[in-house]
Amino acid sequence: MTTMLTLFNYPSSRNGWKVRLLLQHLGRTYRTVTVNIFENGDQRAEYRHINPTGKVPAIQLDDGRTLAESNAILFYLAEGSIYLPIDPFDRAKVLQWMSFEQEQVESTIGTLRYWMHTGELSRRSPELVEAKRKAAQQAVGILDREFARQPFITGDRYTIADMAIFAYATCAEDTGVRLDPFPHFRSWTTRVEAQPGFLAAQSVRAS
Repeated sequence: MTTMLTLFNYPSSRNGWKVRLLLQHLGRTYRTVTVNIFENGDQRAEYRHINPTGKVPAIQLDDGRTLAESNAILFYLAEGSIYLPIDPFDRAKVLQWMSFEQEQVESTIGTLRYWMHTGELSRRSPELVEAKRKAAQQAVGILDREFARQPFITGDRYTIADMAIFAYATCAEDTGVRLDPFPHFRSWTTRVEAQPGFLAAQSVRAS
């Protein structure tokens, strides 16, 4: 029997969107608790018992257990589904690209996007911003080369690694990173958007 899940989320969070996308693919029902990550009131000790960093997303099971970090949540929720391979090597490839997403995509595009949303971009040095954009473009270039030889990031199958990468990589142009030089990357985004049950980026499922 599938237990009811509670998702702690903020509507514009792309990390939260990753989890909502997988839940949509899986057809799982869940409750939503909105955590306003831009207001100190929601950084209270109560929520930090759920996620020590005070960030979103996080999930809570009916038995009270909690799990934070979007990619860890994806890995847990995808267990036993078509979105996470059974073969140990194939699973490790999924983890490889989810690690790449955290290290080279979220840390660049995600950081630039956060600075834009919080008004911090203008307070950062032009050299730092340009370095972030250059690193982001390099990351998309790596992805473009992978998609030139295979439809999805780990091969022929759409997995949670694609979901994880899609969340922030597709925000590149919003942060000043041009995608015109990367046709294979752009084709991949179209393939992901064509997946059954794809969740529009700004869609927020009712609790």
